[in-house]
Amino acid sequence: MHDIRVIRDDPAAFDAALARRGLAPMSPEILALDADRRARIAAAETAQADQNKASKEVGAAKARGDDAEFERLRALVGEKKSEIAAMQAEADALDAQLRDLLMTIPNLPLDSVPDGADEDDNVEIRRWGEPPALDFQPVEHFEIAGVRAGMDFATAAKLSGARFVLLSGAVARIHRALAQFMLDLHVTRHELIETWTPVLVLTEMMEGTGQLPKFGEESYQTREGWWLIPTAEVTLTNTVHGDLVDQATLPRRMVAHSQCFRSEAGSAGRDTAGMLRQHQFEKVEMVSITDAEAGLAEHDRMTRCAETVLETLGLPYRTIVLCTGDMGFGARITHDLEVWLPGQGKYREISSVSYCGDFQARRMNARYRPTEGGRPEFVHTLNGSGLAVGRTLIAVLENGQRADGSVDLPAALRPYLGGATRLSAEGRLV
Repeated sequence: MHDIRVIRDDPAAFDAALARRGLAPMSPEILALDADRRARIAAAETAQADQNKASKEVGAAKARGDDAEFERLRALVGEKKSEIAAMQAEADALDAQLRDLLMTIPNLPLDSVPDGADEDDNVEIRRWGEPPALDFQPVEHFEIAGVRAGMDFATAAKLSGARFVLLSGAVARIHRALAQFMLDLHVTRHELIETWTPVLVLTEMMEGTGQLPKFGEESYQTREGWWLIPTAEVTLTNTVHGDLVDQATLPRRMVAHSQCFRSEAGSAGRDTAGMLRQHQFEKVEMVSITDAEAGLAEHDRMTRCAETVLETLGLPYRTIVLCTGDMGFGARITHDLEVWLPGQGKYREISSVSYCGDFQARRMNARYRPTEGGRPEFVHTLNGSGLAVGRTLIAVLENGQRADGSVDLPAALRPYLGGATRLSAEGRLV
């Protein structure tokens, strides 16, 4: 959420930043609401002062026996009390209206973020590895002979409908191994704190990280009112919801493996084949909570954590910085990692690493107490996939595929697969 004081101080700069996201100016509407709210508050304060003065005079009039003045002043006190209540109610309503408006406005991009309208304007900043030189026509993951028996979309559709998958046998074990490998790498090498979180959260938690109120159609809500998390970003980031922490405890670097749920609203017809875009999937999610000074350096660190997963698995990828038109709602800057998928013949997103500044912290009212004293400040938050497990499975299968329908598996997974180095064309680990 945005600081109303910043908008008051420089509305033109605020609107210019929104324009970089392709949005119309909003400061006139925001400041008009703010002015009305402040006017009601000021009027209520004036009426309160008048009431206090009249209350004192009531006692004096009674003491000197001036009944007419006593009755007039008592009536005035009652009138002022009603006026104050009405003006406070109006101020509260305007305050809620202003907050609701601010909650729907995306974060402002950093100056370094490239301008652009969509993904075509994203900028590649580095590339690692070479796509495998295959002497046969590669296929997509679900078409590989050794994968077919362990990746069942028909049964999943019978159970749950479209955009679900049932994994079994060796494929399910590789999927599980990938999640375990990622967690171990982040905990041992990157020193992230492994965390296990609920997948059902309260509405306030979804609001805190920006999934609500604007994007409610993209998530699932239970009859009881809980929301199914679209990513563990929601739970990990909200661990400091409403808290005042000591600066000395920052940064807090966490990682969690969780089920994730997304309705995929607006994605009809996109990536319908295979398991690239599912309603239920798994991710290993990284979240960092930092002070104001460390945020950008932490963004680079977190990006390297995600890149290291791909490099250790030997998967070719490129790192891009998203342009203003393709960046997520809560981000000030985002690095996307795109892995090479031979079956599609192109790079596809496997991780987004975003720096949010204090945008989420304002929504959560999460602050830190500076070590050197002074007023509390809002924490800065970051989140990133480290990685999406299903998409990593796709990348492993497609990059390791062989002409006979078998798959060569990354050496990093061998300890998790009982020493197996290959998925056979018959679907067995060997």
